Amino acid sequence: MQVASISFDRFNVLQDQEAQERIRAARAKLGDRAVLLCHHYQRADVYQHADLTGDSLKLARLASQTESEFIVFCGVHFMAEVADMLSKPHQISILPDLAAGCSMADMANLAKVTRCWRELTEVLETPDDIITPVTYINSAADLKAFCGEHGGIVCTSTNAPTILDWAFERREKVLFFPDQHLGRWTGFKKSIPLEDMVVWDPDLEYGGLTPEQIRKAKILLWKGHCSVHQMFQESHIRRWRMQHPDGLVISHPESNLDVCRNSDYVGSTEYIINTIKAAPEGTQWLVGTELNLVNRLAEEMKPEGKTVQFMAPTVCMCSTMQRIDPQHLAWTLENLVEGKVVNQIRVPEHEAELARLALQRMLEVS
Repeated sequence: MQVASISFDRFNVLQDQEAQERIRAARAKLGDRAVLLCHHYQRADVYQHADLTGDSLKLARLASQTESEFIVFCGVHFMAEVADMLSKPHQISILPDLAAGCSMADMANLAKVTRCWRELTEVLETPDDIITPVTYINSAADLKAFCGEHGGIVCTSTNAPTILDWAFERREKVLFFPDQHLGRWTGFKKSIPLEDMVVWDPDLEYGGLTPEQIRKAKILLWKGHCSVHQMFQESHIRRWRMQHPDGLVISHPESNLDVCRNSDYVGSTEYIINTIKAAPEGTQWLVGTELNLVNRLAEEMKPEGKTVQFMAPTVCMCSTMQRIDPQHLAWTLENLVEGKVVNQIRVPEHEAELARLALQRMLEVS
């Protein structure tokens, strides 16, 4: 007989402290049957319960190395998809709140990318011989599958330069989605002229480009961005440097080109964390990435006399990931205790097979 799930309505009214206590109690009952993953951007009242922390790909790979039956991913939808595709057959990937998506990932969907490829075929005739599709790991599984099917590949913010080299060794052009800023920064660091990196607007016919622009371009950059990292501006850096002439600036490559060019360091969340932790005591840092991570780093660095400041003057956090709160986590775990899986993330096998092909290419290259 199938066990009925516990309704979330009972948990939605829980006070935070009670939710925390119920999380701890449920985790104790589950033991090693469940592994709890938390992305660096996760809110502190959930992050404190993590078994494993890191960026999305690192967490998925670490979880697959455990024998835990349940992978509870406190992140966003595409992260839980990657965990499902890389995990063992007996492992179940779970997202505590299905509303935890990624606005950047949603800016490129299969219908729009398929239309783009069809229009490129009209201009270039054989795009599979000319263009390598590259999708940022911050994308849906069906887009990773699209890349797998068309000789493409997945990249992360860390290995994007290596992936771009791989792509250009095979074909003369790259279609890079969904984040234009990571693609532009990576191409810029490879000395590709800015005029050879054009933006493809999926809401316009032929991306808003002329056939001549498409033929001339080296990289077609999808018109997408991260809602958090687009908040950072060059003016924020200039103001900081006036007040802290000896200070250092570090930014995520999802930031715009001007921010990256005016930063002392540019890299992934892991790179940002490791760079600041390895810095001399007493150093001052302006950080261009998600607020929860910056606040956590600021607290951790206080004993070493380092100051860590968020780049934007306004509060800016990953609002979709913020939806995974103690109430949703308690609900998820108590259902598991009762033998009911809620919010399982399962990628269809035909799609997963192609997506894994693109992921495997990335892992082999990097």
